[in-house]
Amino acid sequence: MKRLLAEFVGTAWLVLGGCGSAVLAAAFPEHGIHFVGVSLAFGLTVLTMAFAIGHISGCHLNPAVSLGLMLGGRFDKKDLPGYIIAQVLGGITGAGILYLIASGQAGFEKGGFASNGYGTGSPGGYSLGSCFVTEVVMTAFFLFVIMGATDGRAPAGFAPIAIGLCLTLIHLISIPVTNTSVNPARSIAVAVFAGGDWIKQVWLFIVAPLIGGGIGALLYNQIAKK
Repeated sequence: MKRLLAEFVGTAWLVLGGCGSAVLAAAFPEHGIHFVGVSLAFGLTVLTMAFAIGHISGCHLNPAVSLGLMLGGRFDKKDLPGYIIAQVLGGITGAGILYLIASGQAGFEKGGFASNGYGTGSPGGYSLGSCFVTEVVMTAFFLFVIMGATDGRAPAGFAPIAIGLCLTLIHLISIPVTNTSVNPARSIAVAVFAGGDWIKQVWLFIVAPLIGGGIGALLYNQIAKK
């Protein structure tokens, strides 16, 4: 239960911090933090929580990470359902807190509420195919870095930094395409509050990251095996 609670709290922080930076801080044209700031915010949520709960639950915060680590032989499959449930519920809780804060502003309009989308839901108007490829590839690289940074042969103590910076880089690349998911829990959480077409499109941001996570973990094992 402590591990599941850690995943719940950590995923709530990821959504509140990452999506909160987009909804609250990036909304001001002259003084907002824009793509770079949002990218950094997502990376910082993972970096800070990796140091805080990595020794408790492994700090997955993401069903695609949990699945990838399981396929890569780093995580017990019997723990997978509990982790995914904790992550999704934590994400929704973080999004709920964000909604309570954001809706307190006069004239609040939730819009997409930092949701992920393709076609008309894509920040840059990218097609479903482009968005699918982006999410698969970005999540694959994310798992590849996670597997490598947490390998027993890697320099000890630096994994949270490498993983956090990797997520930052992923956002710098893909925010214009999909608004960056690479995390089904993050996508579900905000889509619940955005509703409408955002809910209809969330399937892609569940399926593609899960596929990418598996690919990245298996690819790392093929390259790194002794």
